[in-house]
Amino acid sequence: MLSRRQKHILLKFFSLFSVVRGYNVLVIVVAQYLASIYIFAPDKTIKSVLFDVNLLMLVLASSATIAAGYIINNFYDSEKDLINKPRKTMLDRLVSQNTKLSFYFVLNFLAVVFASYVSFKAVIFFALYIFAIWFYSHRLKKQPMTGNIVSAILTVTPFFAIFIYYKNFELVVFAHAIFLFLLVSMRELTKDLENLKGDLALDYRTVPVVYGEKISKLMLTIVAILTIVAAVVLILFFKIGHMYYFFYLSIILLLVFLIILWKSNNKNHYLLLHNILKFIIVAGVFSILLIDVSVVLNRI
Repeated sequence: MLSRRQKHILLKFFSLFSVVRGYNVLVIVVAQYLASIYIFAPDKTIKSVLFDVNLLMLVLASSATIAAGYIINNFYDSEKDLINKPRKTMLDRLVSQNTKLSFYFVLNFLAVVFASYVSFKAVIFFALYIFAIWFYSHRLKKQPMTGNIVSAILTVTPFFAIFIYYKNFELVVFAHAIFLFLLVSMRELTKDLENLKGDLALDYRTVPVVYGEKISKLMLTIVAILTIVAAVVLILFFKIGHMYYFFYLSIILLLVFLIILWKSNNKNHYLLLHNILKFIIVAGVFSILLIDVSVVLNRI
């Protein structure tokens, strides 16, 4: 049996883990390594990628920056989240705002330290990334369209850091990046629909607040169609191994998404749509393994 103090510490840990979205950070770490092995550096052995200290430092810098970004986002959105996510907010509030901000500065400092191991350019890159996340959370998040686009860019930025490191400028890399960017853009707009109540209450000028649900659904439909086109292009024109199974599944799920979207009229419906997109993104991370199923045997 745990003592009262141990239970308190455990709750604080889960609270902080919730604030930094630890599960999201772990998925991004896995995604960066799988993308490095299968997409960014397909000619290198698995060992050389996994034991590349520079890559490790870039991944750690990305993880620390993203975790810090979730903290500052949580800080600015605390009132809105109390309306939109009351249960999660109650867990998040087990850690004080002062403690969260302390962790925010510590994580950003660690990100710069990790980046400094790689190069001065990496330090500049992550310093700008840290500033961009803060500026988005503080100012841009409340702006229609601009906030959505910037959020999607910030989400794919950690992969851009690895892309620059390996200097792989093949067209397939950009094709994957466009698909991910469009998918994340859909997720951001769906989140705005899901959080409409809190955004209205606190005067967040998101797309649904400014233009209404119907226009938001129309915009989502256009982006979904573009995402389907990107998936078809990847299937038809690029060597992606057995990953085409994932893209076929994505196309089916996106069509289901569109059917549900135009029948949606409450928060639960939008939450379902949000979960469909999250599933596609997470499934996409692990489906990278399907690009070459023999890679583990042949490239060790």
